[in-house]
Parts: sequence; C-alpha cells; structure tokens
Amino acid sequence: MRSADDPPHVLPLDDPIGLQAFAVLLRAMNADFNRIAQEFAHAQGLHLTDVQALIAVLDADREEAGPMTPGRLRTRMNLTSGAVTACLDRLEKAGHVRRVRSADDRRVVHLHYTRAGRDAARAYFRPLARSTDAARASFSADELHVVVRFMAEMNHQLAQLRT
Repeated sequence: MRSADDPPHVLPLDDPIGLQAFAVLLRAMNADFNRIAQEFAHAQGLHLTDVQALIAVLDADREEAGPMTPGRLRTRMNLTSGAVTACLDRLEKAGHVRRVRSADDRRVVHLHYTRAGRDAARAYFRPLARSTDAARASFSADELHVVVRFMAEMNHQLAQLRT
C-alpha cells in the first residue's frame, strides 16, 4: 500500500509507446504549435485567441453545421459575446475574416476566412507544411493511416472533454 509520502505511480520512461512517452511527445508538439501560432499572431498584430478563432472559422467549412457563426464561435471557444465581438472586430480589421449575413435569414451572420487572410497564413505556415510533409515522407502509407487514426481518435476524445 502506498503512503501519502510516496510519489505517484510514474510510467517507465523507457517504454516508447507508454502513456508517459505519448504525453511527453504530445506536450512538446503542442508547445511548438503554440509557439508558432503565437509568432503568427504577433506578426499579424493579433492575439493568440484571434488565431484560435481563425482556425475555428477555417475548420467550420468541413463541418456539417456549415459556416461558422459568432454564436457557435462563442460556444466553441468558451468566450463571452463581448470577447467574440472584439476578436471578430480585430480579425476583420486585419483582413482575415469577413462577416456575411445569411441570404435565408438576415439575423444570422456567417464568418468567412478571406482570401488575403488565407494567403497570409499559407505564406507564414509554409515552413511548417514543408516540415510536416518531410515527416510524412518517412512513413509508409499503412503507417500514416495508423497515425491519422490515432490523431482522429485523440481529437474525438478531446472533443468529449468539451461537452
């Protein structure tokens, strides 16, 4: 039996596929992604939250719910209405997003990533894309399918924590 003074159970560091190894690798990757996003935000005169909002707007194009709306963005990012408005004002002023009223219901506002915003992001993140492509090239198609399956499952599990 463990006493209160015993350290918590730590998984062995020498297990390359153990939980601790995954945690260390995921934290390191997350830290680098956050650093890169922060640098992009700074270069664009934005806040890190603005970049996270841009990602949400971009990814919304792939979702069944359709284009992002300020309300969905507020829920997704767990922000107040005022904070979302300020974020969208900054993004619109910087030329990254545009607000478009729905043709079906003028009360609904859709958020769209502008071509200029996409071009700026594409240019800035080109080195990251090249690094990703170089990493992908070192794996077989079968291995990449496993990696994609793992990342999709991680995203699913993380989404469950939001609800």
